[in-house]
Amino acid sequence: MSLRLNRRQLIVAGGLGFGALAAGGPAMALLAARGFTHGVASGEPGPDRVLLWTRYVGFREGTTPLIAEIAESPDFRRVIANGGAIAGPEADFTAKAWVSGLEPNRHYYYRFVAPDGSYSVTGRTRTLPVGQVPEFRIGVFCCAAMTFGWFNAYGHAARRNDMDLMIHVGDYMYEYPRDSEYQRRLNQWAEATTRMLQMEPSGETVSLADYRLRYAAHRLDPDLQELHRLHPMIAQWDDHEIANDAWRDGAENHRPDQGSYADRKAAAVKAYREWMPVADQDWSRYEIGDLATVFRLETRLTARSGPVDTGAPLGGADEGDVAERLRQFRDHAYEDPTRTMLGDAQEQWLYDGLRASVQRGARWQVLAQQVNIGRIAMPRSALDHIPQGVPGSSSIRSEIRISEAGMPAMLDNWGGFPVARARLLRAAQSADAELVVLAGDSHNAWAFDLEQDGRPAGVEFGGTSVTSMGYDQTLRRDPEALVRTMIAQSPELRWADIAHRGYMAIALRPDAVTGEWVLLDTVHRRTTANWQSRFMTAQRSERVFSNAG
Repeated sequence: MSLRLNRRQLIVAGGLGFGALAAGGPAMALLAARGFTHGVASGEPGPDRVLLWTRYVGFREGTTPLIAEIAESPDFRRVIANGGAIAGPEADFTAKAWVSGLEPNRHYYYRFVAPDGSYSVTGRTRTLPVGQVPEFRIGVFCCAAMTFGWFNAYGHAARRNDMDLMIHVGDYMYEYPRDSEYQRRLNQWAEATTRMLQMEPSGETVSLADYRLRYAAHRLDPDLQELHRLHPMIAQWDDHEIANDAWRDGAENHRPDQGSYADRKAAAVKAYREWMPVADQDWSRYEIGDLATVFRLETRLTARSGPVDTGAPLGGADEGDVAERLRQFRDHAYEDPTRTMLGDAQEQWLYDGLRASVQRGARWQVLAQQVNIGRIAMPRSALDHIPQGVPGSSSIRSEIRISEAGMPAMLDNWGGFPVARARLLRAAQSADAELVVLAGDSHNAWAFDLEQDGRPAGVEFGGTSVTSMGYDQTLRRDPEALVRTMIAQSPELRWADIAHRGYMAIALRPDAVTGEWVLLDTVHRRTTANWQSRFMTAQRSERVFSNAG
């Protein structure tokens, strides 16, 4: 049977990727879709405006003008504001509209209208508060590989009525192909094939067409659509929206045969900004009345230095030689003052912002960023928690050796940038900031009391992943016992969970901030039936966690 495509399908294919044509099935369904194809979303909230998003593929070639309507009730009896948007091939038929003139701290309903009179689904959003704010609740998400499990965390959070804002701190999607070794190790569950076949393209995302098609498949997930439909989101990429362990000038899994890294990075950023309800600023801040300032940071692509090279110090089997080489590494290359996460411009913007936030009387200074600042030590007893035949012992052994040399076990996060980390925490101390750090990336849940120069510097809530496996992929024997040992050997670590997927719900109040980790029993079935919560609270001015529950 021959496959015949008309001119219109070929134009859409140019946006989503000609590689999809040969795949058929779900890819062809994506290419054939018309009208409002992926629901709605909102983001970049302020006290008087919000950014609205949708995707519309017209029934004729070229661009389509859309109108975004906002109302105070879901029946749209009185439209109080509107904005224009254009959906066309230059942005993969995605469309964004700023709508302003809104009231602070209000829920609004919105929809898009096409020229033929058809409507998108109705979304709900919320503006930010001004003045005195008694409480503000934020959902925090990270690390949602589509083929690693179902997005139960999104589904659970979408149904909550006590959330004011959602923040995604990165790894919104993953660039891996379906048949990567990493995915083969994770997909030993009953519904893996179903989930795998929903992901397009089947290969690794490298080109603009690849990234667009991956988002197009990803954003069809009903739980993710519902989260976007009902809650405004602030979002920032981490590495997997581009390539694993990405930095300013390269990435761990970008190969020369894949072309220019700069071209790949530009394509990934373009697709991200097309498909997400985000503005084009690499970093930004958001005022939550007198309660907090939220700083959205960019820690990957703008200025981040390349990874530290621990290959030579860790080489060889002789423990004594390895220990000495690691000590030399710790005292020299590790402390390189030129290595940066944020770069000079973003650092200055952040440090000025911390001071300004304190001076205006905001109770909390919140960093919404990608990777942990808190440091952990991996104990030697961790090897006892790896069952026979389970892969991953070499990476755990490396973390043990690095920890025993007096460095943090994880060097891909702020732990690998000690001078930059110290600069950030000293700036917070100097500003007398009440620092609250929100982080993701590690696939595990953490609570840290941050310290610098022997003094408290803030607290950190590290979020577990939506689907991606954490330490429990390897450290499977009695993870709770291992966590107790990790806490005993890690001065900043107060609590951890390495065995569950989920999300965080952060409650900011004038005198305290509480983190709730919502931990789901499974991601291998689409269900939110079984879950548990763990809580940690930090009191204002103490800069430490006071209790766990």
